[in-house]
Amino acid sequence: MQNSEAMALSAALLAVAGELTQRIHEGVAARGFEGVRPAHGFAFARLAPDGATVTDLAVHLGVTKQAASQLVDEMARKGYVERRPHPGDARARLVVLTERGWECTRAAEAAAVDAVQAWVEVLGEDEVRGLRDRLLRVTPQGPLRPSW
Repeated sequence: MQNSEAMALSAALLAVAGELTQRIHEGVAARGFEGVRPAHGFAFARLAPDGATVTDLAVHLGVTKQAASQLVDEMARKGYVERRPHPGDARARLVVLTERGWECTRAAEAAAVDAVQAWVEVLGEDEVRGLRDRLLRVTPQGPLRPSW
């Protein structure tokens, strides 16, 4: 692959990722979850299903523990998460999604379906499934991190 082809592919993937993030964000807001940022969604992905400590969340997001703590404080003020005693470590607190957090997560999933449906209308269902399968073969393992 030549440099220009690699750059075109890179630009296309970045544009699609940005558009997908924006469409999910807009879909979540349209479903009544105002004040939620895409960073919250990346945090929700780590907190579901069993919760996480602030330290776990910081590692997942690739931020400092202080930044993760501030994000948790913000999400707690908005009613999306709560801190509970950690069942295995008396010194730690577990951050878990509240019912509102789960509702927001379901809204994001529905918004993702809508966004991907637009691709199906252009490419067809088989092509989109093939695209998913190919991308999964080259997708790095590990946490899904926001690009700040």
